[in-house]
Amino acid sequence: MRELDLDKLLWMPTGAPRYRNAPVAPARTALPCYDSRPRRASLRDRHARARAQRHGLHVDTLESLRADLDSQLYLLLGGDQYAKFDTWHKPQEVARLARIAVFSRPGFKIEDPAARVIAFPAMPVSASDIRARAARGEDLSGLVPPAVAGYIARRRLYR
Repeated sequence: MRELDLDKLLWMPTGAPRYRNAPVAPARTALPCYDSRPRRASLRDRHARARAQRHGLHVDTLESLRADLDSQLYLLLGGDQYAKFDTWHKPQEVARLARIAVFSRPGFKIEDPAARVIAFPAMPVSASDIRARAARGEDLSGLVPPAVAGYIARRRLYR
């Protein structure tokens, strides 16, 4: 948030991606964030996010948010997702509606001058590995924030 001077952060679940099997956590699951400061989301924001969950179409969500907000929007992506950005539904429209900010990841080179690259320390474990560990009932301490580990364990997500 500091890097982009953001006042508000809205999470947009991706729903069922076309390029891989979706994780087995319910689509309505909203995991706590690493930053526990309260974030306010309007009912309209919730409806926009719900559409994204059902359809996986960020363009619909961004159009809805642009209609409601008089602010610059950023779409935050990991380098791995940005590498697939051109396969998304209406990627040029997504880029028109929001500036693209990409978190660097090892093995993914971002050479697009239109994308804002944000340095991000490499993590020794992938999200897929974390989900696999959770499915086996393994301890997630040190891999995710304590609130997230507790949430996953209590709800037996990914099992």
